[in-house]
Amino acid sequence: MVKKRYLDDLIRGGLFRFDHLSIADIDNDPIVKLFSTAVLEQEICLFSNTMKSGNDYCRFLHQRLVSSMQKHQPLPIARFADGEYAFYSYTLGCNGLYKQAESIAAIKSAMPQHISAMKYLETRGLLAPLVFPSNSHASSENIFSSLQKKQDSSGADFLNFLHAHDIRLSVENYVPFYVIYAYLSSAQFATTMNEKKICILNSGYNKESCRNWFAQFNSRPHLMFVDIPAEYVATRWEESKTQTLNSVPPGTDLCLVGAGVGALLICTAVARTLSIPAIDAGHVLNMMNGRVDKSNGARLYTLRKNR
Repeated sequence: MVKKRYLDDLIRGGLFRFDHLSIADIDNDPIVKLFSTAVLEQEICLFSNTMKSGNDYCRFLHQRLVSSMQKHQPLPIARFADGEYAFYSYTLGCNGLYKQAESIAAIKSAMPQHISAMKYLETRGLLAPLVFPSNSHASSENIFSSLQKKQDSSGADFLNFLHAHDIRLSVENYVPFYVIYAYLSSAQFATTMNEKKICILNSGYNKESCRNWFAQFNSRPHLMFVDIPAEYVATRWEESKTQTLNSVPPGTDLCLVGAGVGALLICTAVARTLSIPAIDAGHVLNMMNGRVDKSNGARLYTLRKNR
C-alpha cells in the first residue's frame, strides 16, 4: 500500500508546485565550482501557486518583515533542512557541523517544545523548509522528476511530520528555504536595517566584521550581541531561555539567530515575548562574522553578480 503524502496533496490540490527559484542578481555559478552541478537541483523548489518567481517571494518576505517592525507584531522565521530533518526523524544524524542533540532520548524529550513552536509559526510566522524534487521523491508526473539522482524523501517526510501534527503549509506561512538567504544577504535588507536596532544571538561573533558587512551597503544599524550556548540548544533551550530573553536589549527592532536546530525555539520565544521579528539567519550570520568556513564554504543564493 502506497503511503499518502502531504506533499502530493499540496501539489494535486493546486496549492503548490515545483518551480525554478529565480532571483534577480543571484549568482550560483561559484557554488557549482565549489561543489558540483548537482547542487543546482536545489534551485527547483516548492512554490505556492500564488507566487510567480523568487523575486515575488523576496518582496513577500520584505513586506512581512517591515510590517512586523512597524506594527510591533511577532514574526518568527525558521529554516528547515538536513539537520532538522534528521532531528525530527529522531536520529543523531542531526549532529553535523554542530552538536544538536546528546541522544535520541534527549530529542524525544524536547520534541513537544519543537512541535509547539512550529504550531506558532503556522499562525504567526514563516516556515522555510528545503523541499526540492531530489529530496522529496517528486511524482513521475512532475516535469522536474528527471532531476532526481538519489532516493531521498527527507523533504517530503518533514512535510508529513508537519501534517501528522496538524501543521499546515499555506500561502501566508511558507517561503522557500533559500529565499531567507537571498533576502538577508541583499542590499535591500541591509539598507532597510539602517539605524535600526539589531540584536544578534549567536555563540560567537565578530562585532567589527558585522558592522563592516552592513557598511558595504552604506547601512549603519545599531548592532547588539547576545551569547547563546554553542551546543545542544535544540534539546536544552529551557536551561538558557530566561537569561537569553532578558539579555535582548529593550527597543530591539529585529533579532538574527544562529543556533542550528535550536533556532526554531529561540526565534519563536523571542518573537512571541518581545513582539518583533526573529529570523533564523544561519549561514548569513557566518557571512557577517567573516566565518564562511564554519558553513564549509559558500551557500546557494548568497552571492551576487558584479559585486
